[in-house]
Amino acid sequence: MAEKYEFLSPEWIEAAKKIRDEAPAPANPPAHIVRMNQIITDAPFNGGEEIHVHMDTSDGELKMDLGHLENPDLTVTVDWETAKAIFVDQNPQAGMQAFMAGKVKVQGDMTKLMAMQQGVPDPNAQAIAEKIKEITA
Repeated sequence: MAEKYEFLSPEWIEAAKKIRDEAPAPANPPAHIVRMNQIITDAPFNGGEEIHVHMDTSDGELKMDLGHLENPDLTVTVDWETAKAIFVDQNPQAGMQAFMAGKVKVQGDMTKLMAMQQGVPDPNAQAIAEKIKEITA
């Protein structure tokens, strides 16, 4: 049984990177190049401090890490529960519902965010997502 970590904790980020590094590369690159900073609020494990993470697909793979990118296409602010539903549970409806309820703030190129919703999921990327879900508390 895999050890479990809180979503976006430093231990979770390291375990997720290890899974990504050990997995076969996605067969198809992401459908769109996106450089996105994310500000995650209300994480239960860090005393209410914001968590700054980024997602970058510009080298042909989706990579997520702590910290922010210089010159992102967009910055998304979202609460921890919603971020977990989107990234771990792979539930795009959770993101759309949160956006419609005003819980998601977007600065920058909104079309890049919308484009990410499209495209056929890559089987290798799906396998990585499943392994990451298994390590998430």
